[in-house]
Amino acid sequence: MDIFQQILDLDEDTHEFSRGMTLEYFSQVESTFEEMDEALKQRDLLQLSTLGHFLKGSSAALGVAKVQASCEKIQHYGQLRDEQKNKDLSKEEALGLISKLLSQVKKEYIEAERCLMEWYAANPDPE
Repeated sequence: MDIFQQILDLDEDTHEFSRGMTLEYFSQVESTFEEMDEALKQRDLLQLSTLGHFLKGSSAALGVAKVQASCEKIQHYGQLRDEQKNKDLSKEEALGLISKLLSQVKKEYIEAERCLMEWYAANPDPE
């Protein structure tokens, strides 16, 4: 939440800047998940790694830590690497791990989206 607070500090009289950034993030996540689903169907590990890297950066920029961490794992799995276990993966192992993790990260995103939307609802712009 520290990063999100820094973004809020950039807002002036309203939450227009941070809200716009947040809504753009939501849009990016939705389209990236669609691309990830397709890449998984195509068994395209390079594309999954690239998309994981992209979403990791977008999530980090907004301070969505759980999504960021899961996307970093997807990035590494797409490179046939399990950094936590410090071992190389087969293509089948990587695809299996990504498939499970993609379901998890979608749930993490839904929770983050809910929290962010609740924050904006509880903190309306001054009138």
